[in-house]
Amino acid sequence: MKNCFLGACVALTALPWSVLAQPAYPSRPITMVVPFVAGGGTDSIARDIAKSMTDRLGQPVVIDNRGGAGGAIGADIVAKARPDGYTLLFATSTFATNAAVEPKLPYDPQRSFAPVAMIGRGPLLVVASPQLGAKNIAEVIAAAQSRPHGLNFCSAGNGSINHLSGEMFRQKTRSNMTHIPFKGSGPATVELLSGRVDLFFTTVPTILPFLRDGKVQALAVTSAKRSPLFPTVPTLTEAGVAGFDITTWWGVLAPGGTPPAIIDALNRAINDAAAAEPVKGRLVHEGADPVHTTPAAFGIELGKELALWRKVASNPTMQLR
Repeated sequence: MKNCFLGACVALTALPWSVLAQPAYPSRPITMVVPFVAGGGTDSIARDIAKSMTDRLGQPVVIDNRGGAGGAIGADIVAKARPDGYTLLFATSTFATNAAVEPKLPYDPQRSFAPVAMIGRGPLLVVASPQLGAKNIAEVIAAAQSRPHGLNFCSAGNGSINHLSGEMFRQKTRSNMTHIPFKGSGPATVELLSGRVDLFFTTVPTILPFLRDGKVQALAVTSAKRSPLFPTVPTLTEAGVAGFDITTWWGVLAPGGTPPAIIDALNRAINDAAAAEPVKGRLVHEGADPVHTTPAAFGIELGKELALWRKVASNPTMQLR
C-alpha cells in the first residue's frame, strides 16, 4: 500500500505544473460581446442571459457592446480572443446573413468560432405601410407587379435579416421591389409608418407596439408554422409563397479551439437560462420559442443558415445599396 501511495506521488510530480495548477472553470469574470449598440432588443436579451449565467456559473458575465459593420466588429474581437471560455459572442441571425453578403470578413464564420448554444428563434412579420392599403400578400404582389416602379422594402441595413428576407421574397415572387437600407430598425420603422417605404420584414419586438396600437397590420409570418402570438396571421406559404421558412435566432459562440469541457459547461448554463425566467418569458412575449440545443446541433443549424443565405446573396439580381 505504501509503495502504491509513493508511486502515485511520483506520477503526480511528473505532470506539468500548468496541468496541476489549472483552476476550475470559470475562475474569473466572463465577457459577452454583443455586436450591436446598447439599448436595443438584442442587447436586452443578452443582458438577461448574462445575469442568469452569472447566477449559474458563480462568476460575473459582463456585457461588452461593440457595434458596427453589421456585427462584424464584435464578431472579429471574439474570433481573435484566446479560446479559454472567457470571451464569448452573443450572435443573432444577422451573423449568418452578414457573412453571406460580406465574403471578405476578417474571420471565417464557421472555422473561427465554436458553437455553444442556441437560445431561441422566432418568425419575422411581413408588415405593409398603411398608405399601401394592402390587406394580404396577394395584394402586395399584385401592387409590385402592376405599379410602374414596383414597391420598396426597408431594412435595418445591408446584410441584415430584414434585408435578405425581403430579397428572398422578391426572388420567389419575381416581384418588382427595391431595397432601401437604414441604419437600424428604428429609422426603418419610422419610414414605414410615414408611408415613404412600402414593406418591412421585421422582427416582432421592433413592430409589436405599433401592431397593438393598430398603426400597422401584419400580413404574414415568415416561419413554416403560425405564431402563437399571432394565430390569425397566415404564414407566407399559406399566403401563396411556397417554401418560405425563415426565423430569426439568438445564440452564443466561443472562439474556435475552445476546449470541449468548457463549451459543455457553458452550454448547460445557457440552456438552463433560456428555459427559466426571465429569459423564457421574454422570448415567448416577443413571439419566439426557447430552444435547447447541443453545441453540435447548433453548429449544424448555423451551417444550414449560411448555405441558405449565401444562395440568396449569390442570385444575380441581388440588391446591395
